Amino acid sequence: MAIYKLGQRLDFIKELPFKFEKDIQTLVEKNLKSLLHLDFIRSEFALNSFRIDTLAYDSETKSFVIVEYKRDKNFSVIDQGYAYLSLMLNNKADFILEFNESQQTTLKRSDVDWSQSKVIFVSPQFTNYQREAINFKDLPIELWEIKRFENDTISFDQIQKSSAKESIKTISRNDETVEAVSKELKVFTEQDHLQKVDFETRELYEQVKERLISLDDNVSIQPKKQTIGFKVENNIFCDVVLQGKGLKIYVNLKSGDLLDQKKIARDVSNVGHWGNGSYEIKLTDLDDIDYTISLLKQSLRKNKE
Repeated sequence: MAIYKLGQRLDFIKELPFKFEKDIQTLVEKNLKSLLHLDFIRSEFALNSFRIDTLAYDSETKSFVIVEYKRDKNFSVIDQGYAYLSLMLNNKADFILEFNESQQTTLKRSDVDWSQSKVIFVSPQFTNYQREAINFKDLPIELWEIKRFENDTISFDQIQKSSAKESIKTISRNDETVEAVSKELKVFTEQDHLQKVDFETRELYEQVKERLISLDDNVSIQPKKQTIGFKVENNIFCDVVLQGKGLKIYVNLKSGDLLDQKKIARDVSNVGHWGNGSYEIKLTDLDDIDYTISLLKQSLRKNKE
C-alpha cells in the first residue's frame, strides 16, 4: 500500500523496514495496550525449551496471550502457534506465577479462562501461504502486519480471514498437538451466539449488524465468549449480547460522553457487565433501531480518533 503526504503536491512516504525482530518487539511491547488492548506481563519468558517473545494478558477475556515477532517469512503459523498453546496449557501454574510476580493483583488458576488462550504473530509481511493457513473458523491464532514509515508513522493491521468455514478439527486427526489443544480451546463465532436465540432476536441482530457495518468500511466483527464486538481502527466501539428477547448493546464511551436525548442508555460504569464502555442499551424492537444506531455512531467516531 503506497502512502503519500498531502500538500501542494503528493509526496511519497517511504517505508523504513525493521532491521531486527527486536525492534518490532520493543515497539509493540511499549504500546501493547494501545495496539492490542493487552496487559504486558513479561518479555522473553523462558519455559522448558521455549522462549516466548511477549507474554500478555487479556483482562476482558481473562486469558493469556502469547505474542511472537517475525521478520523471516519461512515459518508455519499453525505448527508454531499450536506448540506455544500446548506449552501454555501444559504449564498453567508457571504462567500464573509469572503473572502474580509481575502484577499488583493475584491470579488464581480458576480465574483464568484457558479456553480463550491465543497466539498473535506480528510481522512486516506474511506470505500467501501463511494467510491461507489461518482460514479456519476456530483457529486461536491471529496475524498482524506492522510497517514503519519515514514520517514517524506506523501501520498495524490484522490479517482478516477470507473464507473461514472449515474447522481446524478437520486436520487435527493428523496432528496430536493440534488435537490436544483444540479439545481445551474454544474460538467463538457469530453462529455460537445466534443458535441460542429465537428467530426474532436473530433478525434484530442481523439488522443491527448490517447498519453497523455500513457505517464505515473498516468496521469488523469480533465474537467472544459472552459478546459480539464491533471494531473500528482496532478499537471495539460497541458490544452486542444476544438475549432471549432482544439485544443488550454496550457503548464504548466514558460516563458523560454520550449525547442521549431520549435517555434510553443506562450508565453502567459502576455495575459489572461484559462489554466495553459505560453505557448499556436494551433493544427489543426494530422501531428503535434508527435512534440506537445514532448513539453507536458517536462511539464509532470517538474510537476512530
